[in-house]
Amino acid sequence: MLKKKTGISPRKTSGKSGAPICDTLRHKFYESVADVLRTARGKAYRAVNIVMVEAYWKVGRMIVEEEQQGKERAEYGALLIRNLAVRLTEEFGKGYTETNLRYFRQFYVTFPAANHAEIRHALRDELTWTHYRILMRVEKPEARAWYLNEAAE
Repeated sequence: MLKKKTGISPRKTSGKSGAPICDTLRHKFYESVADVLRTARGKAYRAVNIVMVEAYWKVGRMIVEEEQQGKERAEYGALLIRNLAVRLTEEFGKGYTETNLRYFRQFYVTFPAANHAEIRHALRDELTWTHYRILMRVEKPEARAWYLNEAAE
């Protein structure tokens, strides 16, 4: 009778728990959809992280190359980072302070690659920018390499 009057059928319950079967199925369906989205979000975060870490290395390389164009440009090096920080912050927002640009420069110097194409092999996809900032503090290259591998594991 309930179905005829309202168009809604009564809820069927499972045996032991008494929970409606419909609610249980909907919860499982929701969790399946949520798992797909969580996985996609994680993959997107990792992909963005990899690309941004590589970009920071490239910016560091560009800064080093610009600064090393000759002794007469030594004073220009200090102004270079200051001016670059102002302009990048205006266009891209926070994250491009003088301090961060110095980190980018240090990143390039600390994790060198023989050429531009080799940077993908020199950097580890499992590590974030925060990992690299911490690893840059390790002075001995052998110790840094060990910590890099441990962090990636």
